[in-house]
Amino acid sequence: MATDHDAAESPALDLPALLECLLFVAGRPLTVKELARVFATPVNVIRVAIDDLDSRSTGHGLMVQRFGDQVQLVTHPEAGSLVQGFLGAEARSPLTKAVLETLAIVAYRQPVTRSEIEAVRGVSCDRSISQLLSRSLVEVTGRRDSPGRPYIYATSLEFLETFGLQSLEDLPPFGDHP
Repeated sequence: MATDHDAAESPALDLPALLECLLFVAGRPLTVKELARVFATPVNVIRVAIDDLDSRSTGHGLMVQRFGDQVQLVTHPEAGSLVQGFLGAEARSPLTKAVLETLAIVAYRQPVTRSEIEAVRGVSCDRSISQLLSRSLVEVTGRRDSPGRPYIYATSLEFLETFGLQSLEDLPPFGDHP
């Protein structure tokens, strides 16, 4: 719910529209708490407004992307090649099968350590993890409280953007496949 001050500045804009404005110009993901502070509005009201904005963006060139408690506006994945072409961005080399397997393990089992990934894959994954870190698809989120204090890995916001996901809940269901 917008404050009286907000309403006086923009009488035609409701809270979802004002959220869209801030997310558009922010240049970085904003937390729900940050947005609640900006609008002097309870977090639950902000969450409802984000859901409303998300539903309004269906069929548009921008969409709401969520990562934990962070939210941002991003280009719709179907427009990605057009935007890259316009900006002159070069396509990166594709990810190898080994790197994709490692990424899938991180995505579905996060938070996870290198040894846990290797236990699933059955081979060393140092190089794959290095490539994923260099592309910012995974990130170190801490250290496990066990001998050697290994790094803990999880997917990043870049992961969501790269694969056109709004949140981790959008990952396809994990099933046993041959």
